[in-house]
Amino acid sequence: MARVKKGVNAHKRREKLLKSVKGFKWGRKSKERLAREALLHAWSHAFSGRKQKKRDYRYMWQTQIGAAARNHGLSYNRLISGLKKKGVALDRKVLAELAGTKPKVFTQIAEIAK
Repeated sequence: MARVKKGVNAHKRREKLLKSVKGFKWGRKSKERLAREALLHAWSHAFSGRKQKKRDYRYMWQTQIGAAARNHGLSYNRLISGLKKKGVALDRKVLAELAGTKPKVFTQIAEIAK
């Protein structure tokens, strides 16, 4: 049986790993063992971070809608419940966008919710 040398494959794997940690600080960008450990943590934080980003955006939209609603004499929950009762199917992302860029349209929506 022929002898198998793993140098080429090991080098490719090492280069791929170190390419992923480009921009990391200290030895984590150049040492294979530290880089692998850092990537395990980074990937787990990246996964949870993608979920956290969605929560953060929804919280931001609610804050923007609440601020715009208070300008029209409504609270956030009164606005949302009023829109649901009237059957207006606008999500929070769209409402926040309207509150920021098109205040006249948001005023009409607030009147509907009253």
